[in-house]
Amino acid sequence: MGGGYWRKEDFERYSAGMGRKVGADGHVDTSGMRGAQDMYRASGLDPKMDPYKVMRECCDSDEHPDTLPVILALDVTGSMGGALLKTAASLNVIMQKILGEYEDVEFMVMGIGDLSYDRAPIQISQFESDIRIAEHLDRLWFERGGGGNGFESYTAAWYMGLYHTRLDCWEKGRKGILITIGDEPLNPYLPADRLAQITGDQVVRDVNTYALYRAVLEKYEIFHIAIDDKGDCYRYYAKDIQRSFGKLLRDRFIVSTLNSLPATILGCLDTVREADAGTAAKPRMSLGKFLLTSNW
Repeated sequence: MGGGYWRKEDFERYSAGMGRKVGADGHVDTSGMRGAQDMYRASGLDPKMDPYKVMRECCDSDEHPDTLPVILALDVTGSMGGALLKTAASLNVIMQKILGEYEDVEFMVMGIGDLSYDRAPIQISQFESDIRIAEHLDRLWFERGGGGNGFESYTAAWYMGLYHTRLDCWEKGRKGILITIGDEPLNPYLPADRLAQITGDQVVRDVNTYALYRAVLEKYEIFHIAIDDKGDCYRYYAKDIQRSFGKLLRDRFIVSTLNSLPATILGCLDTVREADAGTAAKPRMSLGKFLLTSNW
């Protein structure tokens, strides 16, 4: 998957067809919208986003001979409406900036909820490089769910990236990039029974977050962006978010405002490029040491 190129003209035509206006700055005009529900209109899980027994591929091609797979996993629970709206409104600007520097990027869009409470806690698109990214984003169901357990199932994105993707970059010794965006603490596990039901996999025990992190880190550069906005839960959970995501991901954990979100996403890619060049790599605590010292 992943043919074609992102063009602002295509986005403007697509947006017009969806009844949206794109401003001179490239952003969708959201001034007349009540919230994310006016942008994300799906009323259930779209079959094209169903995670059940799927395998998503990011393949090199004549158009994109050196693909850089990027998974953007968005928390689609109720408190994240502002971030979802900002992402959709800024998508054209985000893509133009990224593709201006990374020609062969291919994007997967994921929706993440709570495996213990939600009807569609995992939604997963194909990898694409053109206007189909916007189409997949529109297919996301803003379920507005979540539960009272104090976290969402963020590591479901890690799980799907590890077990339900095939990336040509792996054959070249390079990793994909996986970015989760949310406003609650890192979940300590994924419940086996529900994960098996949703994905069709044989999952015999709950998936421990630390063990999963170690495995996924071999295949992906992992980032988490915590959204600090007056309409979400970040400030309520700030200490627990720092204690969980912050200790594990360290400099790959970022707190961002809504207005800074497009630049923050681009910054994740820049961090990987600089680290690969040896100019911005920092010493990081080993996972083994973290497991021994953490009381979370």
